[in-house]
Amino acid sequence: MRLIEYNREAACEYAYKWAYGRNPEYYDFENIGGDCTNFASQCLFAGTGVMNYTRDTGWYYLNVNDRAAAWTEANYFRRFMLSNESVGPFAEECPAEEAELGDFVSLSDGDTYYHTLIVVGFSHKVPLVAGHTYDTYMRRLDSYYFVKASALHILGANK
Repeated sequence: MRLIEYNREAACEYAYKWAYGRNPEYYDFENIGGDCTNFASQCLFAGTGVMNYTRDTGWYYLNVNDRAAAWTEANYFRRFMLSNESVGPFAEECPAEEAELGDFVSLSDGDTYYHTLIVVGFSHKVPLVAGHTYDTYMRRLDSYYFVKASALHILGANK
């Protein structure tokens, strides 16, 4: 395997372009559970260009009926990023206030992670995020309701 550097700028540019719209290459999951992790995955793919096509446990999107749960579901996305040692992106957990541009923040109600956002800026050290379902761009992370916010610091991807 070869390590690929994560292009944070490309991920953030994708977030800017599609924060208030939908890329027609991907299904919009907004009305069937939410589109937040699908959007986050698209941003991450824009910054890595690599998917993991392992059935059931990978991170990939071919179409609405052929995709990994980690592509569209917050808990699975988080689990994949923190445990992936194969092809595709991987991350380490860090406090949300230590996130960098292009990192992702998972919001939890205390029991489960239910929302995924991408960090696209900062305001006085507070992460500003972009996300789907409730479309937003440059929203202060501290304006959300959550019990816990945990960041996924993207370290790169394996190809």
